Amino acid sequence: MEQNIVDQGDVSTNISESGIATIEFYHPMSNSLPGKLLAKLADTISAMGQDDAVKVIILKSSGERAFCAGASFDELISIKDIDTGKKFFSGFANVINAARKCPKFILGRVHGKAVGGGVGMASAVDFCYATTHASVKLSELAVGIGPFVVGPAVERKVGTSAMSMMAINATDWYPAQWAREKGLYAEVFEETEDMDEALMAHAEKLAKSNPEAMRLLKQIFWEGTEHWDELLAERAAMSGELVLSDFTVNAINAFKKK
Repeated sequence: MEQNIVDQGDVSTNISESGIATIEFYHPMSNSLPGKLLAKLADTISAMGQDDAVKVIILKSSGERAFCAGASFDELISIKDIDTGKKFFSGFANVINAARKCPKFILGRVHGKAVGGGVGMASAVDFCYATTHASVKLSELAVGIGPFVVGPAVERKVGTSAMSMMAINATDWYPAQWAREKGLYAEVFEETEDMDEALMAHAEKLAKSNPEAMRLLKQIFWEGTEHWDELLAERAAMSGELVLSDFTVNAINAFKKK
């Protein structure tokens, strides 16, 4: 009898001889992330940050289309109590906090569209490369919740005005060039190959830089976020409560049918 093996995605890591750690996540549903993958991603970022062999980190996803479609809708719709909801939404909070606390610079590689939590991850890296296909959208309000957990990271990068535009206009895509103008992306490329070449050249330069200087710089860049462990936990509880409402359940089911 043949067995049906469900592809549940994965997080993989590679460390080059020069000390560049590449963290790559993957899920067959447009790189949307269920709780187990989010936990593994947060743990991997933390581990690479403490590894003396690692000088700089690249965060990327697999595939040629979406960078990250945000939270797993299947897991989202299965939430039946507040504690489970808070735990689920804490997944992206833990990834953002792991990136924030990591003493190594994290370079982001956003090759395709980023939605919700994907925008949060792009905001949590320290320097982000993208292609012209890397449009962004905060779609949470369209499914009855809000970008509460990713909001602080996005607002820190693009400002309150741009973040609120995306949060309120939750059904429209904002192009990669717009995201670059707002500071989310450092550079935007027409071709993925050109992006990868620039990204690796930058990573190689950073791998030869003073680790202590980079650690101190990162500490300075993230000043004022020391309370985010508590803040993002509170935001996760907001989303965890909202996702139980009939309004949100109906909105998610309608969205899934599109």
